Amino acid sequence: SSVDQLSPCAPAALLVVNVMPFVDFSHIAREWRCKFSADSDNASLMAAQAKLEEILADVSSIEGVVSVQRVVCGGCLDFKVVTKLTKKEFEAWEKAGFAPEADFLGALKAIAGISNIETQTYTLEEVKMNKKDIKKAQEKKEKEQAEKPKDEKPPEDPAKKLKKVIKEGGKRGVEIEGAADMGGLQFFCTSVDEPEGDVALLVESVKAMNAKSDPADEERKGGSGHIGKMVFSAGTSQLAIVAYVPEEKQGELVCEEWLAKVVGVHAGGKVLKAGKDYSTGCIPTDADKGVFPLKIREGLILEANNFLRSKGLFPEDN
Repeated sequence: SSVDQLSPCAPAALLVVNVMPFVDFSHIAREWRCKFSADSDNASLMAAQAKLEEILADVSSIEGVVSVQRVVCGGCLDFKVVTKLTKKEFEAWEKAGFAPEADFLGALKAIAGISNIETQTYTLEEVKMNKKDIKKAQEKKEKEQAEKPKDEKPPEDPAKKLKKVIKEGGKRGVEIEGAADMGGLQFFCTSVDEPEGDVALLVESVKAMNAKSDPADEERKGGSGHIGKMVFSAGTSQLAIVAYVPEEKQGELVCEEWLAKVVGVHAGGKVLKAGKDYSTGCIPTDADKGVFPLKIREGLILEANNFLRSKGLFPEDN
């Protein structure tokens, strides 16, 4: 935009185009403004309004005029007249000296209480959207929000997380002991949620399952250390797996072999640590191959049970 105080300046339309080459516009406005005084019940404002009414017909009939607006601010004591034209016609009006600008501003200058008389040129566009464009914009925004990655929850306090893992493992141990005793099972395969695919936490969960029950405890937990087990935990990046074989059953089943059979079902699956009692492994997520922890978990539990059946360590399906 350009501003002058009743003084010659560079062609306003040219200045607007040069200063704002990256903003699309098809209209240019010329603003006449001044300050009025609140004295004598705003007498200067009423006089300025009267002068506007005198030239309003002439301004409204200028070729290319789109709108003529009056702005009055009682707080700032501003009086403004804004005339908007198409860009092409504005250039022609500028060559004509913005008539009747000189006469109008001269009349304002003669009014007692009127001050700070200025002019300004700027682009003025209607940017309100129609209903169709509003709908498109809303749909675009909704799509962008849907495609944004979900905000990751802040990491949980490790001590609190471990407490949850152990609590869940202890309860699951009681469930495993009960189910195994009822079915005469030596081995059991299951899954837990709290470790969320973390192998180290899953080991702690299995240890909690195997912990000896304390009769003095108000809530019974653990108690399944005599039962071999394979436990799964699904996370975002991987499926964690822990195999456990109690000492008295290690002659019948090799812990590492059992785990290797299961992790080998999917490419990328691996044994992380091999042991006679505890062995750990994982299968990483692979979206390209359709390998997702939750999706493959149940199938691998069946695979683990089938391996036990091949060894005569798990009952056949009826």
